[in-house]
Amino acid sequence: MHRRRSLAAAAAPLLLAALPLCQTHASREPLRIRDFYNKDLSFSPYAREHEGTDILVRGYMAPPLKAQSKFLVLTSRPMAVCPFCESEADWPDDIIVIYTDGIIDVVPFNVPIEVDGKLELGTYTDTQIGFVSRVRVTSASFEKM
Repeated sequence: MHRRRSLAAAAAPLLLAALPLCQTHASREPLRIRDFYNKDLSFSPYAREHEGTDILVRGYMAPPLKAQSKFLVLTSRPMAVCPFCESEADWPDDIIVIYTDGIIDVVPFNVPIEVDGKLELGTYTDTQIGFVSRVRVTSASFEKM
């Protein structure tokens, strides 16, 4: 019996050290897409506070612009068509571009997903397809909710 207690006592510091790593994802509250912008479509203090950090954000995958993509458009509500924008002036305040490191597996437009990645703000034009974005999440991964 003493052997089990000794093993448990020896393992406890390792488990406690790993606990913050496990809680990091779970303790982060998902950001809401609507909170990224002020009414005048400038970036909110909330968005600027999280710029450059890893975030969680929930939404819906818009139908992809092309097959075998490494990005998707995250919308605040299900959209049957992609909200592709030609310029920054037309940018809606309820979508975010999500860049992944690999080819995405398409999720039906009405299934909610949660995205985890680094928040970037500011106008950016994708050099491969010309897509203009104001808000992006890079090095992202996502899962169905």
